[in-house]
Amino acid sequence: MSELIEPGLVVLDADLGPDKSDVIRALAGRVATAGRATSAEALAADAWKREQQSSTGLPGGMAIPHCKSPAVTQASLAVARLQPGVEFDEGETADLVFMIAAPEGAAQDHLALLALLARSLMKDDFVASLRSAATPEEVVEIVRGALREDEEAAPAAAAATGAAAAGAAGAAAASATTATADAPAGGRRSIVAVTACPTGIAHTYMAADALKAAAERAGVDYHVETQGSAGATPVPPDVIAAADAVIFAVDVDVRDKARFAGKPVVQVPVKRGIDEADELVARALAAADDPNATRVAAGGGGGGQSAASAAANESVGGKLKRWLLTGVSYMIPFVAGGGLLIALGFLLGGYDITDSATEIVLGSALWNLPPGGLGEYLGAVAFTIGAASMGFLVPALAGYIAYAIADRPGIAPGFTVGAVALIMNAGFIGGLVGGLLAGAAAYWIGKIQGPRWLQGLMPVVIIPLLASIVASGIMLMLLGGPIATLMTALTDWLNSLTGVGMIALGALLGFMMAFDLGGPINKVAYSFAVAGLSAGSIDNQTPWMIMAAVMAAGMVPPLALALATVLAPKQFNELERENGAAAWLLGAAFISEGAIPFAAADPLRVLPAGILGGITTGAICMAMGVTSQAPHGGIFVFFAIGNLLWFVIAILAGMVVSALAVIALKKWTRRAPVADALPAAAVPAAA
Repeated sequence: MSELIEPGLVVLDADLGPDKSDVIRALAGRVATAGRATSAEALAADAWKREQQSSTGLPGGMAIPHCKSPAVTQASLAVARLQPGVEFDEGETADLVFMIAAPEGAAQDHLALLALLARSLMKDDFVASLRSAATPEEVVEIVRGALREDEEAAPAAAAATGAAAAGAAGAAAASATTATADAPAGGRRSIVAVTACPTGIAHTYMAADALKAAAERAGVDYHVETQGSAGATPVPPDVIAAADAVIFAVDVDVRDKARFAGKPVVQVPVKRGIDEADELVARALAAADDPNATRVAAGGGGGGQSAASAAANESVGGKLKRWLLTGVSYMIPFVAGGGLLIALGFLLGGYDITDSATEIVLGSALWNLPPGGLGEYLGAVAFTIGAASMGFLVPALAGYIAYAIADRPGIAPGFTVGAVALIMNAGFIGGLVGGLLAGAAAYWIGKIQGPRWLQGLMPVVIIPLLASIVASGIMLMLLGGPIATLMTALTDWLNSLTGVGMIALGALLGFMMAFDLGGPINKVAYSFAVAGLSAGSIDNQTPWMIMAAVMAAGMVPPLALALATVLAPKQFNELERENGAAAWLLGAAFISEGAIPFAAADPLRVLPAGILGGITTGAICMAMGVTSQAPHGGIFVFFAIGNLLWFVIAILAGMVVSALAVIALKKWTRRAPVADALPAAAVPAAA
């Protein structure tokens, strides 16, 4: 704690220049002069780069420029009381400037203390005492005192939120909640928030505290997830479910956004979470009462969860599912880009391009075209890029499974063991197993408490090195061979399916895709199809056929309900008819969420009808040999679909079957109350 600031890092009542860049350079020079950075110029450049992303000026005449920089050798706080003040934000002059400089591989305890410091700036008495301080030594004592108070309160706060291993980081993340993890009682409104800034040091936590104060003034229960460098204590799923609205005060993507799917949302830059907290709370409450308010969109068919989404009391099975789906979700962009490019390569260069692509790319150019002309050359280029992208499928799968378990230190060991799985011909099963091995190794090695001087090296050197040796060694010496044998047997079995066997497989996949519209059963089918996609080829099209059956069946429920609202509008209320109009586009793009409003309101009639259509479509696709080299996109990736006519016929057939079934069920069966029809946990949340 005492190492963050020293008198040499404080300058009082000084003129450091007319521009904020001058102030940043001057404070960076102070840090370097104190021996805490190797280069003042490099530190100033990194702080200025952060400043250009969004201003660090704050209301009340303050600014808090900050960054993580390789030039910083010791986490530091430099303080300047300016005379005259300098404009850090448009129309906002700052006379108190706090520059936070963190090392690139800053340890959690340093980051947590920096976060606590940022939160202290939201306290009027803390700021007032700094403005009246007479000497640099007095400033140092005020800062240390504030940090000491917060640090002493940290263990109790951490215990209250279940952040047992997070120490000060857990306390910093958890102290922004105004209520327990239980759903709000007594009819009070409830808001959940996520705050995050690019570096995750200052604005993340200040916005959380500003929103907390605004929620207290409005009499609203408030729960926050600070996705910052000091760690994140995720909002429990039951609290999210009970919330009336969501506030995203972020300058970066929200991790695991699909958890909030369907909630009314107000999204703004993180700085507005500090400046306009009361207005944001009011807007969130208004959105909760507005049926037309913007809502958090759900993910696509293969969307997975990140490590941040796990509740503290998550079961072993739940954790395993989350880890695997995280790997699948991060793997999908590689598969999507690679599959579409390979399909484009076939379209431009013909199917023989697989044998000659490398030779054409290396021996030709735009000004030296091969005998087949421009089409053959561009086809070879597209195929080569696509094949390279698909080559990352297994390493990405393993890498991000390990990431879900051990966070960033698990990524490198995971990618490494995934590459080893490819060498051993262990395929995607090898990637699954290897990712779990790498994540477990990185997690347990990270638990080792070494000497303080070694802590900075742990996440960037020690953990990746040792975890790579352990996981890849086990894959090479023990598991790779047996898994490769299993993969060969699975491939041979799939290739041996013909006739009735193929149709039955398609019907099963269609059943799974329509069963819960994005729940566990749906995701098993989708993940199976995506993971096997890279094994497809001209000589082995079964994986492509599986992908086509899965995608086509997943398109049926929203399209069928859209059709049903047209054929029998009186069976649906006005809101459902509006949802039906939107479901045409959603279904065509393989976004099964279009069916969720119908299923949530009337599950016992909507879900069985969708299952009938999914079975029909899946069976037709497999029977007619329809293929897809793209894992998503629906009809909009038509050029990646083999036997496109039968793909469309299969979807139309399933759509008609489901639409007629749901109309008949609505007309001739009594509707059961939703609460009695389906347990809350089974109501689909995403596709």
